[in-house]
Amino acid sequence: MRLVSFTQAQTTRIGLLNDSGIVDLSTASPGLPTNMLEFLQLGADAMASAAKAETAKADYALTDVHLESPVTRPGKILAIGLNYRAHAEESGAEIPKTPLVFTKQNTSINGPYDPVHKSSHARMLDYEGELAIVIGKRCRHVPKDKAQQVVAGYCINNDVSVREWQMRGTPAQFTMGKSWDTHCPLGPAIETDIDPHNLKLVTKVNGEVRQDSNTNDLIFNCNEIIAYLTTAFTLEPGDVIVTGTPSGVGMAMKPPQALNVGDTVRVEIEGLGHIENEIIEEPESVTLF
Repeated sequence: MRLVSFTQAQTTRIGLLNDSGIVDLSTASPGLPTNMLEFLQLGADAMASAAKAETAKADYALTDVHLESPVTRPGKILAIGLNYRAHAEESGAEIPKTPLVFTKQNTSINGPYDPVHKSSHARMLDYEGELAIVIGKRCRHVPKDKAQQVVAGYCINNDVSVREWQMRGTPAQFTMGKSWDTHCPLGPAIETDIDPHNLKLVTKVNGEVRQDSNTNDLIFNCNEIIAYLTTAFTLEPGDVIVTGTPSGVGMAMKPPQALNVGDTVRVEIEGLGHIENEIIEEPESVTLF
């Protein structure tokens, strides 16, 4: 099942993505919430109700709606750094013995096909194609062998990074470098039925392959990440965990290659589809002061 959030006629609600388009769950199963976070909080019963509409005829073609991030405002966005062996090597870092955890602020969330803003304060803007976990059950102290029971599903993320801000100070300021508005494109859907640990991942910039890897190169797999995080704190429905990026980032190229206005980044993960985002100059309208 592929769960989406979409906007149609200026109203945002949830649905299912199938081969023919979007099934509107507000029509197919009107007793369900129209917000993904509220839907996930209802747990297995809501999932079962939605699944009954999986083969229904689509209400809308994809061209008739605007796909939003599946979770439009996660409670937490947690990220794992240096979690692919080859990426740790290209960064000149030792293989981590425990997960390197940082946060992306939830105001960085962005739709799967929406533009990413490049601010005048950012020079080294970079891409990081990643597998994302969406949590479906409130949980703490989850054993590795039970971790899949708390997962709603998986989707694609681009952990967009402003490298010179990320690397400021000692230790590096990962949260500041990775939390800029629009710098967390997520989607296109939450895929509820997939094994996350052997999926091909490809990132392209303007059609050029930059990252070509597989989630089987993860140092800490999805189950181990969930077990580690829930040792310390509670995960809640709608929380998003981005699991790290493989080798091939722009900063590691020789010479380094920053993203520029007009570039397009496409991240594809086997079984999950793709997200694609154009880099645009940050609009003046985002200034709220």
